[in-house]
Amino acid sequence: MTTMWKTLHQLAAPPRLYQICGRLVPWLAAAGIIALATGWVRGFGFAPADYQQGESYRIMYLHVPAAIWSMGIYAAMAVAAFTGLVWQMKMASLARRGDGAGGAVYTFIALVTGAAWGKPMWGTWWVWTRV
Repeated sequence: MTTMWKTLHQLAAPPRLYQICGRLVPWLAAAGIIALATGWVRGFGFAPADYQQGESYRIMYLHVPAAIWSMGIYAAMAVAAFTGLVWQMKMASLARRGDGAGGAVYTFIALVTGAAWGKPMWGTWWVWTRV
């Protein structure tokens, strides 16, 4: 068990982590761009219109992933904060600090696209009476 923790601490050390990330980032960026382009083309171009919502349901292809990403980023921040506090890992604290802006951006996208979907579906941008 201690070997695993030693390995994790070595991998999380800034010089080693930068080396690993430097190798992986180009490949992961290319895979992400290909997956994103494929999803956009299939979702916005080829998916048929919904029988009740019409074309406005396509907003969900942006809204739902943004909401999932925002919650995932906030959960990752909580895990990083816990890791930084308990095991005093510097990279965990750095990740926690850096993730806040991304979580806020995805939350904003989720709120705006949710309101944009609500307008054609409910006739209003935001319904405060139904909680």
